[in-house]
Amino acid sequence: MALDTASIVLIGITLFAATVNGALGYGFSSLTVPVALLFYTNRVLNPTMVIVEVAINLFVLVMNRDSLPRVYKRVLPIVIGLIPGVLIGSQMLASLHPSWIKFVTYVVLLPLIFIQAAGIRRPLQAERAIGLPFGASIGFLYSVTTISGPPLAVLFNNQGLVKKDFRAALAIIRVAESGMTAIAYYNLGLFTQQSQALVPLIVPSVLIGIPLGTFLIRRLPSEVFRRICMSFDVWVVSFGLSRVIVDLKMMKTPANYSVIAGAMILDAYLLYVFFTRRARMPADHSAPVPLATANSPPPDTPVA
Repeated sequence: MALDTASIVLIGITLFAATVNGALGYGFSSLTVPVALLFYTNRVLNPTMVIVEVAINLFVLVMNRDSLPRVYKRVLPIVIGLIPGVLIGSQMLASLHPSWIKFVTYVVLLPLIFIQAAGIRRPLQAERAIGLPFGASIGFLYSVTTISGPPLAVLFNNQGLVKKDFRAALAIIRVAESGMTAIAYYNLGLFTQQSQALVPLIVPSVLIGIPLGTFLIRRLPSEVFRRICMSFDVWVVSFGLSRVIVDLKMMKTPANYSVIAGAMILDAYLLYVFFTRRARMPADHSAPVPLATANSPPPDTPVA
């Protein structure tokens, strides 16, 4: 069967996104959706992404199962908060303009990511207190856009989770949100033939990309891992923001890409500072940040 341009792009972007997801534990939707929405609508794309992400997130959860006892109590309030958010977001998918939701999300996230990329982290002592409202907002965002990785990564990077704990915490929440959203979409009749037809295009990319990414990330030091997550978030969020600016007619192409260009230049400078300071350090420390010392950055964090 001959593939059209949309199908070829979808296969290519999902292969890249699956590799990133296998490495970092998130990123499949964050990378796929901004590109795929150039060819497909949210109502067609979202159900497909949710089906695939249920399987991806379960795989990541199994691969990081050793860390589950250390993180499940910390993420439980967020998981509980997902329920009302997913229900409301799924109901509003047909009526809301997802571009405005993404615009607000990206505008809030980008400065937070840069603050952390500059080496400034202030872990929250009242982690449980923010769990329910944060979970509700994540559930709403995911059910409308299928994107939740960047805000979750900002939170867990801020709390200083090490590599396997970071991935395990993300996997618990993303299994819950994708599973809940799949059930909600099914009850609302959103799984159409158009959505299901995209699944065979994506599955081969996932089967290749996830194990590849898991293999590539295996030997990376924890603090370098966190810093790569932040750079990835900068690229995804700035790209998404540049696209949504066009969708909302705030700026025309190619002027909108000045957003991603500026973000990447600033991130490149912060990466240079990070690796320069890291080269002067005697050793890499990978211990998680204890909440009792939440007002102090971890010892391996460069302070701006």
